[in-house]
Amino acid sequence: MTFKLPDLPYAYGALQPYMSAETLQFHHDKHHQAYVDNGNKLIVGSGLEGKSIEDICKAAFAGKNAGLVNNIGQHYNHIHFWRWMKSGGGGNKLPGTLQKLVDDIGGFDKVRADFINAGVTQFGSGWCWLALRDGKLEVMKTPNGENPLMHGAKPILGCDVWEHSYYIDYRNARPKYLEAWFDNLVNWEYVEEMMG
Repeated sequence: MTFKLPDLPYAYGALQPYMSAETLQFHHDKHHQAYVDNGNKLIVGSGLEGKSIEDICKAAFAGKNAGLVNNIGQHYNHIHFWRWMKSGGGGNKLPGTLQKLVDDIGGFDKVRADFINAGVTQFGSGWCWLALRDGKLEVMKTPNGENPLMHGAKPILGCDVWEHSYYIDYRNARPKYLEAWFDNLVNWEYVEEMMG
């Protein structure tokens, strides 16, 4: 299987003012394309050709294949990252099944604060997540291209805290980016879809 860069599900300018067209052009067209290109080279001869992207993520992590973890992991993360955002997103009106899971771990405001804190405290490059483990919701953070699949959980929402995700728009203000992202861009319907 050859991995391909997916099209963005919206125009470059659709997420403004919270994420600029320039950020999306660099992030999608340059950074994500590089993960796809590198991943396609690294998969050859790995023994993982033809497996699903989820299985490759898990096997690469278990096998300590850092190149695949970071490039195929980042491809997986970004396929969903673009869909975890939408114009007019955010807000605290969650689909019912997700609302119950959020309530079980302290409610919306706590989950929001914990998610933002996970992103702020992820040292260097990485991601913050909402993930399911044994039917329960948890907030996680991972370095570089890692994701919850590699740690025995199922990602349902992730935010990219690599500098290329926010530096054009927010400079070094990662907390401001995370707050704007969570409050204005999250596509809760896609989060619910990921729970299925």
